[in-house]
Amino acid sequence: MNILTFDIEEWFHILDNDSTENHIQWLKYENRLKQNMDMIFKLLDDINVKATFFCLGWVVRKYPEIINYINNNGYEVATHSDMHQLAYKQHRKVYIEDLKRSIGSIEDITGKKVRAYRAPGFSLKEENKWVFEILVENGIEIDSSIFPARRAHGGFPSFGHAQPASVEFNGIRLKEFPINLFPVAMKPLIFSGGGYFRLFPYSAIAHMMRGSDYVMTYFHPRDFDKNQPVIKELSMLRKFKSYYGLGTTLQKLERLINEFEFIDLDAADKKVNWDSAPVIRL
Repeated sequence: MNILTFDIEEWFHILDNDSTENHIQWLKYENRLKQNMDMIFKLLDDINVKATFFCLGWVVRKYPEIINYINNNGYEVATHSDMHQLAYKQHRKVYIEDLKRSIGSIEDITGKKVRAYRAPGFSLKEENKWVFEILVENGIEIDSSIFPARRAHGGFPSFGHAQPASVEFNGIRLKEFPINLFPVAMKPLIFSGGGYFRLFPYSAIAHMMRGSDYVMTYFHPRDFDKNQPVIKELSMLRKFKSYYGLGTTLQKLERLINEFEFIDLDAADKKVNWDSAPVIRL
């Protein structure tokens, strides 16, 4: 089961960087989302494959035409928070307000219930697992925020599972579609999205795809934009992570979705036998 998803945010929505931290700072950067989304839409429309789009509430309000296109063309719209902040840095009240606003902005345009959520930067950790309660209280049925390995921001290695599972916490239950892992030399490797996808050659990605019975992809519009400006305040390491491989990502993705079968998150949910799926009790 290979799931195709995109996190819909602007090219400057880079986490853990002081110069791109909030919406006031975002005003100084040029807008490139529409042209990047046009590339994604053309690719998906030409190949006729469906995907789930995790959209920021900020994007929904700024680019309602993009959300209308996603919704009107049969793609699934989910939430990626409202203002793209790390969930574990938010107090409970702030997190709730942010989630509610994102859901409301999406539902006002699509007229459909928002069922799925992904935290910015996969920022659900052991320390803020109370987020699961808030998600259920606000009608979210499916989460895809768990990165079951170490990560610069986010990362939940103690989750201990990289397949679809039910999460139980304080009496609530939620469906979880975590990021997949591939074992290499007894260590977990991530390859299915973002900088990892840009870093690895296509032959390695295809090999790991063929050896995986579950893959959760996650791409961003900026992953396909080779002409985006360089944010000068980033460290050399962050620049490498953010800009490496941009010139070949679109071709790699086109080859991938022609070679492998992909579905969206809604179809994946229907394929899982939740009665027999593992239950992770936190």
